[in-house]
Amino acid sequence: MDMTSGPASAVTHARALWTELAGVPVEFTTPTDVVVAPGSLLCPPGWAGIVRIGDAAVVTAPDARSADALGEAARILSYGELTDPVRLGVSLSGTAPVLDVLGPAALCYLDGGRDAFVPASGPVEQVAGDGSALKAMLAGVGKDEADESGLDEISSPAFLLVDGGVAVAAAGYLSWPRSVAHLCVLVAPHHRRRGLAGIVASAAVSHALDAGLLPQWRARPYPSRRVAAALGFRELGAQLSVRM
Repeated sequence: MDMTSGPASAVTHARALWTELAGVPVEFTTPTDVVVAPGSLLCPPGWAGIVRIGDAAVVTAPDARSADALGEAARILSYGELTDPVRLGVSLSGTAPVLDVLGPAALCYLDGGRDAFVPASGPVEQVAGDGSALKAMLAGVGKDEADESGLDEISSPAFLLVDGGVAVAAAGYLSWPRSVAHLCVLVAPHHRRRGLAGIVASAAVSHALDAGLLPQWRARPYPSRRVAAALGFRELGAQLSVRM
């Protein structure tokens, strides 16, 4: 099936986002487009970024030497293998060994907009994104988990589930370019595996759709990907960052 077919394709929308984040002209083409982009937002500064959407990928490199090595790898590997850290690492081992990786993370979208959305209901409270309830929850889970969630940076309201006067699950989104809503979700450790992530995320997704945005769910662990799938998201791509 051609994943770029149909009106308002999420693949087309997502590709427009990631080409803008690359910071230099680049296209999702076959063979894979590899460009030098020191300011790329596909990856941390000084790293290489690889994003696959549908049946094509783009690669940004911090310098010409890295771009040459990644270009050779892109000629050997399929677009799917480029976001496999093992296959990519083997391919680069003789020219520019990989020192560290972030990902891969699945990139999930509602391909079909609101028609694809499968909402989950629950007693969600909408509060200010910089409110005390959310701040208290983030402080309670520790800095690493709080930073990973991204909830301290959301531009939307926060959507909370409260138990005993304390927020135990939260979701919101950060407004990205190209009218994309990048979702952020967190559940307190002692309240996981109860379906709470889907309930708060559902409220955030609904708010984003009402605002005319494309919700984006980026997930590494399987439980997060499972929640996204339950809400109607499809894994349309993947992201990998490598330090060479």
